[in-house]
Amino acid sequence: MPVLQRLREDHADAVLEFELTNREYFARFVSDRGAAFYDDYPTSHRKRLAEQEAGTCMFHVLVDEDGSVVGRFNLTDIADGRAEVGYRVGQAVAGRGVATSTLRELCDLAAAEYGLRVLFAETTNDNAASRRVLEKAGFVNVGAATVAGRPGSVHERELY
Repeated sequence: MPVLQRLREDHADAVLEFELTNREYFARFVSDRGAAFYDDYPTSHRKRLAEQEAGTCMFHVLVDEDGSVVGRFNLTDIADGRAEVGYRVGQAVAGRGVATSTLRELCDLAAAEYGLRVLFAETTNDNAASRRVLEKAGFVNVGAATVAGRPGSVHERELY
């Protein structure tokens, strides 16, 4: 059973492997991160750890029993009790409820550990799987948005 862990320095290699393995799969749903992200991943990883240390973001990885990363679940732009949620799971675990159950876990963690009251996420209208995950995790559609230049929606969840 995969375990949600807060991002650490020693996750760098496993996160890069996750991103490279799933790059084509992710590109079907979201904009590609670009070659620079992969070519200089250690710099990006250190930047994320610094943002986490500053408290503006909280990054998490879903780690399988063999130590491989099978998902990423992030809280970004943390301010005034609110944060934006971003997540992605690898193709090997997609469609099995992993994203939904882990997003629910992240919501509980956001309230209990980070003191957040509201989470929000944006998704494109053509990403039905992401919308379903958000809805099953208790998020409600609160309006239209433009996501990476495409029509989308904003979803929110109040934490208790």
